[in-house]
Amino acid sequence: MTEEPVHSHLTDVPPEDRMEALLKVVSSYIEQYHGGWVRMVEFDGEVLKVEMGGACEGCPLSKATLHGWVEGTVRQFFPELKRVEAV
Repeated sequence: MTEEPVHSHLTDVPPEDRMEALLKVVSSYIEQYHGGWVRMVEFDGEVLKVEMGGACEGCPLSKATLHGWVEGTVRQFFPELKRVEAV
């Protein structure tokens, strides 16, 4: 007899924890393809503040990465987000 897989998706995870988990995934792609990274500093439900480092530090395209890649991805999961800022 084959058992059905048991999924343990948590539904009561605070938004800050969900945002941090999402940014870890985004950061891993940025690190893999560009040598940089992004980390959550603060998230109040409307404004996300992040730190960017590695190859993103001083890169002239870091604003494009921040608003195109990071903000674009995050807005898909947090449509109520008003803005993303690098600090």
